[in-house]
Parts: sequence; C-alpha cells; structure tokens
Amino acid sequence: MKLKREYIPLLIGLAMAGGILLGSKLNFSDTGEQLFANNSKKDKLNRLIDYIDYEYVDAVNTDSIVDVTVNEILDNLDPHSVYIPATEYEDSADDMRGNFTGIGISFHVHKDTIAVIRAIAGGPAVEAGIKEGDRILKANDIELFGNTINRDSIPEYLKGEKGSKIALQIYRPSEEKIIDLSVRRDDVPLISVDAAYAVNDALGYIKLNRFAETSFDEFDLALNKLNDQNISSLILDLRGNPGGYIATAEEILDEFLEDDTLLLITRNKNGEEDKTYATSRGDFEGHKVYVLIDENSASASEIVAGALQDNDKGVIVGRRSFGKGLVQREMSLGDGSAVRLTIARYFTPSGRSIQRPYEDGNEAYYKEYETRYHNGELLDADNIKVSDSLIYKTVKGRTVYGGGGITPDIFVPKDTSREHETIDFISRSGSMSYFIFTVLDKNRKELNKLTFNEFNDTYFITTSVAQDYIDYIWELSRVRLNLEATSPELKMALKAAMAEQMYGPEEKEILLNLQDPMILRVIEIEAKNED
Repeated sequence: MKLKREYIPLLIGLAMAGGILLGSKLNFSDTGEQLFANNSKKDKLNRLIDYIDYEYVDAVNTDSIVDVTVNEILDNLDPHSVYIPATEYEDSADDMRGNFTGIGISFHVHKDTIAVIRAIAGGPAVEAGIKEGDRILKANDIELFGNTINRDSIPEYLKGEKGSKIALQIYRPSEEKIIDLSVRRDDVPLISVDAAYAVNDALGYIKLNRFAETSFDEFDLALNKLNDQNISSLILDLRGNPGGYIATAEEILDEFLEDDTLLLITRNKNGEEDKTYATSRGDFEGHKVYVLIDENSASASEIVAGALQDNDKGVIVGRRSFGKGLVQREMSLGDGSAVRLTIARYFTPSGRSIQRPYEDGNEAYYKEYETRYHNGELLDADNIKVSDSLIYKTVKGRTVYGGGGITPDIFVPKDTSREHETIDFISRSGSMSYFIFTVLDKNRKELNKLTFNEFNDTYFITTSVAQDYIDYIWELSRVRLNLEATSPELKMALKAAMAEQMYGPEEKEILLNLQDPMILRVIEIEAKNED
C-alpha cells in the first residue's frame, strides 16, 4: 500500500506533535498551521520515502519504513515518548477509558473449549445469565470448540459494535444441559478499584490499579462506602500502579487535602508553569492516609504520593517508586495509530522533579530494577542513593529528595526469598489461575454454596492440592518448582486465586493482605498511635 502524501508531514513532524493531553492542563499558543508548516528537513524525508516507494528495485512496504522511522525518532527523545501501532491502539485506549465493548467475561480455553472463569460485574454477560464454569460452544452459529480453534482469535468472535446482539450456545456442566442465550454487546467496565474494605473498625483499605477516566468515580464510591463505616484512617495501595491521567490523580488528591493546597506543578519547554490547587471538595481531609508504593508505582501514583508527602498529609510506606515525572500528550496519526509525546515535566508541591535520569538510553532506564536489586536498595533503605543537591522541604520542614522517584517515609523491604519470588512469578503467570479453575470445576456445586466469610473460615488448601499444583507445573513445563507442598505461602496464594474466581478481586486482596508486610506494618503503627 502506498503512503498518502498528506500523511507524511504528520509522521515526520512528531517532535512538534499536538493532540489529546493525558491529564495535564497546559495551554499552547502555537496553531496547527505553525506546528506543521513545511520546512526543508521534512521535505528531505518526504522525498526519500517517495523515492523508495516509486523507484526502489524491489517491492517495499513504506508503511513499515515509516513505523521504523517514527520509533527511531521517539527512541532518541525520552523513554516515555512512544508510538502506538494501530494493532495495539484500541486495547491501549480501552485501558485509559476504563471500559471496552463486548459481552464481559474472563475465560480460559479449557482443553478444547472456552470456559467462563467469571462474568464481569456490570457487564452484559451477567444480565444474560452466563455463569462461572459455563462452556461457550458457538457464537452466531460459529463453532468455538475443538482442536482447530485459534485461541488468539476468540475475542474477535465475542467483541463487536455496541448494541449488537450475539447468539451464544452454552453448555452448563453443573446442570448438564445446553442453553441458547442472546447477549447484547455493551460497555464493559475495566475495574480500577480492586478492593475497598475495612481492615478493622478504624482502618480502611483501597487498592487502585490505574488512573483511568473512570477511576475517580470508582474511588469516590469506595471512599464513601468506607466513610459510612466510620473509619478514621485509610490505606491507599498504589503498589504496581503504572499511572494514567494526571487529572484523575488531582481529583483523588482533592479528597485528602484542604482548600487551596498546592497539588501539582507542570512546566513546559518554555518554562511556562501550570499549578493545580485543591478545591472545597474533600471527604477525607481530617483523617490520616497511608500510601503504599513500590518500585512499580509510577507517574500519577507518584503525583499522589509526592503531593501528600510534601503537604505532610500522608505517610508513605514501602520502597522507592519508579521515577516518572514526564507528561505525555497523545496525537492520532490518522491510520489508527498514535503517538504519545512528552510535552512537559511535572513537579511536586515542594518543587522537586521525581523523574529519574535517562541519559544512558532506554535499555538502561528500564533495567534499573536490576540495578536496585543488585545494589541492595530493595532490602535496606540506607542503600537508596539520594543527592544532597536535590534537597527539598515539606510544609512542616521535613527533608525530602528529588531526582528519582518518591522515597518512602517508612521503608518496608522486599521479600527476595526464593520461595516468595517463585510464588510471585507463578501467581502472575496464569498457570495458577488455570489450575485453580480445574479444582473448582470438580467441586463447583459445593463451593458455590459458601459465602466468602464461610469460604475464608472453613475452606483450606490441602497439602495434597498444593502438591498437585507442583506436579501440574512439572507436567506442563518440565520445571520442578523449588517449593514444598506444605508451604503456607503457596497454600494462601492458591486459596486467593480460588477466591478471585469465585467472588472477585476484592476477596483475593483480603486474603493476600492477611500476611502482607506493608499492611501489617501500618496496622502496627496504628496500634501504637492508639496506645
């Protein structure tokens, strides 16, 4: 396919791109005409691509040449200016919107059939009556079972235009019958709040996994629910949260900080600053908040942690955060692809930038976790490198540091034992979820009768089931896990995976948090404060 001439200046002029700002409120006086005016540098690249397109001896996909050119340009800017191909854009956009269009199920391909793990709360599948354990045999008379099914293509059969109907044929093992259902596709929420519950009479807990368009509404509902239970302190868990919209972070901060408190400073290439302040809204201003962060808490997560720390409002617990202090703006390139270009830096209220250096290139930048691991930073706060030239003061005069992430007020080391690292890996690999589905499938009738509290109090993973999982991994990959079947941590991970499939992500977090070092540390601090 030949590249249309009118698109070429857009592709080559990426360094001056404009578009949808991801959460920032910066204003620019440049017009579109000024941004994309012709110049000799662009003409040179235009001519080269046209020359290759028309005259090169072999057939060349000039689209791929443009993609390579775009990536090369962005790679030389900073680690967070990125090109999003058309094939990946929709998933990325769904993630930021906080929803997608479909029927709303999570599933495994179990043996040769689509098996429903859960029907997503608030989605069309729940309304249509689809249940956990159901097998989807057909979609609009297309067979979705058998060894010839392409697993990667399954979502294409289930997704579709909003409002469109899909006819499903389902086998329900628990009732041993085939059911025909009609499901109308609709927006399915991508949940941002994984859990919101009271740890005890005084302490609440909210886990936020992203800062999407819908995240504040979810957070607000969760906070109101806990306020109704008269909690006096809150744990805001931002571990592993990669960030998202700055505006969402500002809305969440507004719940904690008093009127006219400085929340954030953004500064563009011309030195123009935009400052955001708290408004009169705020449901948790008079209470204490603990923010949990780790080496994977980034961007908007760091905005929240940094603003609360600088204003002496929150206690930051955990390990030094990722260190991303750059603001991106998104621009569509007209063919389904897009660019997110860094257009500003953000600064915490004390004036510190938490963007860590990236002069050594993108590869070194994204390998910093290994550096932190090897220099002992994940185990001892004394190994965190700070610069005496980047000292800042909080509102009450405490010393905080810029130059690379948010350093916690209370350090909690990472468990780097082989057992914990192994369990953490297999929990995220998908193998545990698949194994647990098979265990549930054999006992679903009995287990479905249990409430979560009954499940928590009376159901325990046996050593035999844990050994079955170890054997399953061996049969699957010929890898012998360095784990004992008697391990309490392995059993709890398996039970939490089962709770997630039976009840949802909140119940999984409740179980895992029972032995979480950061949660236990906060509970300890709260208990001392009460003495």
